[in-house]
Amino acid sequence: MTHLLGMAVAALMMSAALPLSAQTLIADTVSFQLAKVEKVLSTETELIPGTVTTVSLQTLSLQVLEGPHKGELMTLQNERGPLKAGDRVYLRHTVNVDEHLDTWSVGEPYRLPVILFIVALFVACICIFGGMQGIRGLVALIGSLFFISVFLLPGILHGYSPVLVSMGVSALIIVLGSYVTHGFNRTTSAAVVGMLITIGITGAFAFWSIDAAHLTGFASEETTYLNFGTAGSIDFVGLLLGGIMIGLLGVLYDAAIGQAVAVEELLRAGINSRKHLYARGLRIGREHIGALVNTLAIAYVGASLPLLLLLQISGNTNPAMTLNQELFASEIVRTMVGSIGLILAVPITTLVAVYLLWGRIKHEPGAPVHHH
Repeated sequence: MTHLLGMAVAALMMSAALPLSAQTLIADTVSFQLAKVEKVLSTETELIPGTVTTVSLQTLSLQVLEGPHKGELMTLQNERGPLKAGDRVYLRHTVNVDEHLDTWSVGEPYRLPVILFIVALFVACICIFGGMQGIRGLVALIGSLFFISVFLLPGILHGYSPVLVSMGVSALIIVLGSYVTHGFNRTTSAAVVGMLITIGITGAFAFWSIDAAHLTGFASEETTYLNFGTAGSIDFVGLLLGGIMIGLLGVLYDAAIGQAVAVEELLRAGINSRKHLYARGLRIGREHIGALVNTLAIAYVGASLPLLLLLQISGNTNPAMTLNQELFASEIVRTMVGSIGLILAVPITTLVAVYLLWGRIKHEPGAPVHHH
C-alpha cells in the first residue's frame, strides 16, 4: 500500500512539473552561413525507402566563408542537387540546447549573383530599348512593389481585411503607376477610370464566385503553414480574393491603356461620330482580348504545371471529382474571374475614353476625315 501511495505521489509531482519543464524549453536556433565546395568526395545513387525513386547523394568537403565558424572545413552529405568544386552554398546550422545537438546540413545553392545579373540585364534592356517611356514604366514597377511590400503584406499580417487592403493597394498601383508611366492627361485618366470600374465589378464577382464555390483558401501547403505561423489570424478567403485582384492588375493595365490610346488615335484620325468611334475602338479591343485572355490562361497553366503533371500520373479516372477538389477549383475560379475582368475592361474603358476624350482631341492635319 505504501509502495502504491509513493508511486501516486511521484506521478503527481511529475505531472505538476511537466508544465514547468515545458515552459523552460528553448526553441532551436537556426542560422545560415555561406560556404564553398572544396571537393566532391563521392557521388552515389540511393533508393528512397518505400519508393522506386532514386536520389543522387554527394559527400562534400566544404569551407565556411562567414560567421563565427569562418575557415572551418566540414564534410557533409548533399541530396538537394548536384554541386561541383568551387560552387557556393548556404549551410544550415541548427543548435538544440535542450538535447545538446549541434548539426549542420547543406541548404540552398548561392544564387544571388545570377539573380542580380538577370535583374541588371532587365533594367539595361528597358533603358536601351524602352527609352524614357521604359524608364517611367520601371519607376512604376518599383512603386508597385513598394506598395505591395509596405502596405499589402504588412496590412494582411496585422489582421486587416485582405479584401479591403488588396482593393486599396490595387487602386494605388493603378492610379500612380498609370500617371507616372503615361503622364497626366485625359487618355491616362480614361484608362484609370476604366480600370477602377473594372476592378470594382471583378472584385464583386470574385467575392460571389468564391462564396458560391465554397472555397476556403486552403489549397496549398503554404497557406497551411501561414495559418499556423499567424495563429489563424488571417482571413484566407479574403486572401484568395486579394490574390485574384493583384494577379489581374498587370494584364488589365495593358488592356486599359491600349484601349484609351486606340480611342485617342481614332479621334485624331477624324472620326466624328461617338457611336462609330466606340464601335471602331471595340473592334481593336476584341483583337486584344483574344491575345490577352490566351496569355492569362497560359500563364496560370505555366505556374500550375507541376500540379497538372501530378494529375496526369495520379490515375484518377473521375475528372469531375478531380475538378471539384479545391486545389483545382481555386485555380479554375482564379483564371476564369481574371479573364472575365480582362474582357470587361475593354468595353468599359472604351466607353469611358469616348466620353472623356470626345471634343477634346483635335483632328490632325493630313489625317483622313470620316463622314457619316
